[in-house]
Amino acid sequence: MHILVTGGAGFIGSCFTRMALADALPGLEGARITVLDALTYAGTTTNLTTVLGSPRLRFVEGDVLDRHLADDLVREVVGDPAGGAVVHFAAESHVDRSIADAGAFVRTNVLGTQTLLDAVLRAGRGRFLHVSTDEVYGPVDVGGAAETDPPAPTSPYAASKAAADLLALASFKTHGTDVVVTRGSNTYGPHQFPEKLVPLFVTTLLDGGTVPLYGDGLNVRSWLHVEDHCRGIALALTQGRAGEVYNIGGGTELTNTDLTDRLLAATGRSRSAVVPVEDRKGHDRRYAVDIAKIARLGYAPQVPFEQGLASTVEWYRTRRDWWEPLTRRAVAEPARTASRRSR
Repeated sequence: MHILVTGGAGFIGSCFTRMALADALPGLEGARITVLDALTYAGTTTNLTTVLGSPRLRFVEGDVLDRHLADDLVREVVGDPAGGAVVHFAAESHVDRSIADAGAFVRTNVLGTQTLLDAVLRAGRGRFLHVSTDEVYGPVDVGGAAETDPPAPTSPYAASKAAADLLALASFKTHGTDVVVTRGSNTYGPHQFPEKLVPLFVTTLLDGGTVPLYGDGLNVRSWLHVEDHCRGIALALTQGRAGEVYNIGGGTELTNTDLTDRLLAATGRSRSAVVPVEDRKGHDRRYAVDIAKIARLGYAPQVPFEQGLASTVEWYRTRRDWWEPLTRRAVAEPARTASRRSR
């Protein structure tokens, strides 16, 4: 199979690419990968260093909003005699940034997704897997959101992803496009840009700084290791039914306070390093998904949270060469000049 991976130099997309090229994703052994990434602040080829020399990898720097480029790449990939598919990771994904500037999220997440769907439609073939988020369901008081639950997003980021989901599913219903949507829980692991909670707290604590804890710290999130997320995506890609949505979860629910305490212990810091701050606007209390549907395809998380968190902290501890240049670049970059980020 030949796969076009958009946002393949970002956090989850690069993990998917590395695992696919290592033949670590069942059903994708021997796959060729074409990565399309705009290489803005959260995307970097250093995420692909270990595979850039692979004869099965082609890297293209470009924008998902570039219609001509999208047409060329999609036509090439889905026209491969071995079969082809698009796995769409590229997205703006940071809620705080979406609150500050929702327009960038609409451009990339909504218009970028439609550009790719149009390219698949013009190519006349190929599976399109859209990588989405559990945040499209909005807050879940008890239990887990099911794929049949209606979207009820509360942040500009989640709203833009819900819109992209609906466009993808509408393309299936209207045009018969071979679309599959996945919605993953909060994902953590190596190579995540240090603006999300886990890498932000780890890198700041390792540097002796203080970390901000929103509100009362009792917001609940379900945590999913990036490799488990990629295994779920590969399963949905190879075995999922067209027109269907599949939740992917890790099964570990923690309040932000609980997670912070674990990170303090892992980095040898005390509670004095935590600074309570005013809660984020529209901060959803709890996210959770029901994974029974994808479990019927054979999915189950393989990375225990304690093990995954420990290895993630150790990765950031030993890979300052990776994260320090990225954080310096992000600080130097004007607040919002780049509109096509890697998820």
